[in-house]
Amino acid sequence: MDTLAYLDVNTLVYDPDACINCGMCSAVCPHGAFEAGPTSAILAHKERCMECGACMVNCPAHAIYVDSGVGCAAAMILSALRGQKEVSCGGDYGCGGSSCCG
Repeated sequence: MDTLAYLDVNTLVYDPDACINCGMCSAVCPHGAFEAGPTSAILAHKERCMECGACMVNCPAHAIYVDSGVGCAAAMILSALRGQKEVSCGGDYGCGGSSCCG
């Protein structure tokens, strides 16, 4: 399976015009998809998004949408297929192999 094909596949949608630059998205994202910007957050690494939903839930401006759980489900399936006890994407989704669901 070519895991690189999954790098651009996620449901993360960000509206920088709605952003109030509170910094919550970059604070809560476990994979560093967002970075602080001068007037609004910057979606610097969309490919790192594992669709946990933390950014969306914590965005007071509702500037972020993600179909929560989709990426985590993929990581759980891959981990099960690999016989891993801990759920991890193993770096397949651009996150560097950290735990995908927390």
